[in-house]
Amino acid sequence: MELSKNALKVLQSRYLLKNANGSIIESPKQLFTRVASHIAKAELKYGTTKDVKKWQGEFFGILSSLKFLPNSPTLMNAGTPEGQLSACFVLPIGDSIENIFTTLKNTALIHQSGGGTGFNFSALRSNGDFISPNSGSSSGPVSFLKIFDVATEYIKQGGKRRGANMGILNIDHPDIEEFIKVKNTEKELKNFNISVGIYDSFMEAVLKNNEWKLKHPTSGKISKKIKARYLWDLITENAWQTGDPGLVFIDTINKSNPTPSIGKITCTNPCGEVPLLPYEACNLGSIDMAKFVEKNSKKINWKELERTITIAIRFLDNVIEMNDYLLPEINAMVKGNRKIGLGIMGWANLLILLEIPYASAKAITFADKLMKFINSTSAKASSAVAKERGVFSNWENSSYYPKTPIRNATRTSIAPTGTISIIANTSSSIEPLFALVVRRENVLNNETLLEINPLFINYLKTHHLYSKKLIDHVLQFGNIANTQLPKKIKHLFKTALEIDPEWHLKHQIAFQKYTDNAVSKTINLPQEASVKNISDAFITAWKQKAKGITVFRNNSKQKQILHQGVQPETVSCKVCRD
Repeated sequence: MELSKNALKVLQSRYLLKNANGSIIESPKQLFTRVASHIAKAELKYGTTKDVKKWQGEFFGILSSLKFLPNSPTLMNAGTPEGQLSACFVLPIGDSIENIFTTLKNTALIHQSGGGTGFNFSALRSNGDFISPNSGSSSGPVSFLKIFDVATEYIKQGGKRRGANMGILNIDHPDIEEFIKVKNTEKELKNFNISVGIYDSFMEAVLKNNEWKLKHPTSGKISKKIKARYLWDLITENAWQTGDPGLVFIDTINKSNPTPSIGKITCTNPCGEVPLLPYEACNLGSIDMAKFVEKNSKKINWKELERTITIAIRFLDNVIEMNDYLLPEINAMVKGNRKIGLGIMGWANLLILLEIPYASAKAITFADKLMKFINSTSAKASSAVAKERGVFSNWENSSYYPKTPIRNATRTSIAPTGTISIIANTSSSIEPLFALVVRRENVLNNETLLEINPLFINYLKTHHLYSKKLIDHVLQFGNIANTQLPKKIKHLFKTALEIDPEWHLKHQIAFQKYTDNAVSKTINLPQEASVKNISDAFITAWKQKAKGITVFRNNSKQKQILHQGVQPETVSCKVCRD
């Protein structure tokens, strides 16, 4: 097991167990043993102690090799008294004070346990609506969004993670204008990503320049007619200014909803990669694709990848059994549908190892091939587990009935992999390299992590291009755009802000094509990008069947997490969390 210095810092700060005095009492190897042992205990429900021992060994193997890592709550809490292992939850918010504050209480419990939460506030009546003679009028969904944000600010997740939320309001809600503009100051909603719930009918109204009807959330009566393009311009201008709001394409999501008879999906987890029904949670994990390139070649070991996927699917299904659910409603929904989300990280590193530029048709073709393989292998693995243990409880009410017996209603998802990619010493998710030298701020409280891409250093040394002058340049600027290196090398090592937004979106669409859940992907834009550039990206995402989209224009926020190079003047990237 080889861990980088930054990986050790992250593990020591957040993941390794500590005693009452705050002293670390386990090693990384003991952490992976703890997790593997706890998750393997699920085998006792279906098999014997021999099965437990076998799968503990398999789980430890893929964890300790860093080929696969589960979401942070599983690493933090497996085998501890906390026991809450899920990354994300969606909670319903009904139109009453009692319901709203019950949800707020449940949110606090989830954040304390290390989970993130998503909410759709569209059931709440609009600002100024009459409630009753004794209760007066409503203050609207945005006011309650702010209450949830303040509460999150004072609840540190599990003592280890900051609170993370997704707030969604549907495009036909009477308060949609206020919602769209709510984050145009950085003082508002620091603990929320926000997205507008978009319908196909609205997009068609935008393209045709038609009127759009805003409807009262409880009566369904039309409260206002407004030009669809006015709302569209308001969305794109605010996204240009701050990165928020993003879009969630509700109709696209529900076309692949595996359990439509149980309910319509209107919400996602905080970073958008898992659309969920109310009270659903999802257990996520990611495979580091860079670790499957055979030594001294430019080939993937597909057999080892298949084996790892199969073990990871079983691991995630076991997590469902071993999870300590905080609410009976969550227990029932999670075990009813058994949704999991296996994704990848290390995509940019993989492409570099294969010498395929990120901004190339070859990369998009390869993304299609790879995710198709992962998705089909995940489905086979889930079906194999179903033969042993049975299908998920709601199977007969799902789109799989009666032809496809399967254990998990969803199997794949592309998550941001913020901190687990640091542990694996790889590039995050399916993103390109943000920079060749990156400063990460606010990852470990006030500590800053500096990362120099090791593949870049190795490439320079292998090709006899390494020099102190070049490294000094990269340390300052984070890229090699203005160097004398050959165009081929510049193309291979292009960083996020050098890559045309079109290529960012093409990668997202390619992976979404073969992903059960959704894809969390930031469409990075240069500072000089226009509002029209954002509008075009949003429309293309909808037309190409993305389930959502988030953009971030360079330097559109003062306080950010990722910085190019070591100088503070060059900054970018929207806040996202593992």
